[in-house]
Amino acid sequence: MSSEGRNRILTKPSPRAEKAGEKFSDILKTSWVKSAIIVGLIFLAIGLAAIFAFKAVNIGSFQIISDVKAFTREYGILGIFLATILAGTIVPLGSPALVVAAASLGIHPIPLVVVATTGFTIGMTINYYLAYRLGRPYVARKVGAEKLEEVTVLWNRWGWILYIVFGLVPFLPVEFLALICGLLKTSIKTFIILSFMPRLIVFAGLAYFGEAIGSWIRII
Repeated sequence: MSSEGRNRILTKPSPRAEKAGEKFSDILKTSWVKSAIIVGLIFLAIGLAAIFAFKAVNIGSFQIISDVKAFTREYGILGIFLATILAGTIVPLGSPALVVAAASLGIHPIPLVVVATTGFTIGMTINYYLAYRLGRPYVARKVGAEKLEEVTVLWNRWGWILYIVFGLVPFLPVEFLALICGLLKTSIKTFIILSFMPRLIVFAGLAYFGEAIGSWIRII
């Protein structure tokens, strides 16, 4: 059997899972994707409200902010690197929010983006390797049998397109797809490139957005 055949035959999908993979827009109908989007929008709303509140109280004048800025500039890059590694392994640390916060506190966007993207890619590769070595029982325990079935059907239908889209949208749990890639033993070179490049684009946009926020609320 060809490697492509092995990649696609994990389990016989249920009618519900097969239906979920018919159209790309059907991805939004799966419960775990809807939940991820709702949670992401809630945190986005909270974040925007906090930004306007910080602007209103002139938070940049607070001594604690000066202390946080000094600490961030001293240790922030290392902290972001470690945090994004963990974020890439399904630890809910919110790496996009970390990038925005770090940039708003004065970390230069270029090293911030490179370090955050590298850390996140390492975390994703750890996920890939664990799924590659430990197989379906491990992945099923991590994501749940039903979710694994749905994600597998979506992957069989859309493949790397799905991975790129998830990588470009901060709200979507691309970390789950890293497990699927490892389980299916997809090309590691393609996996690393497509883990790095979409997040590089996302983190670059978020870093400059964070820098603009820091300037607007007079932190930097």
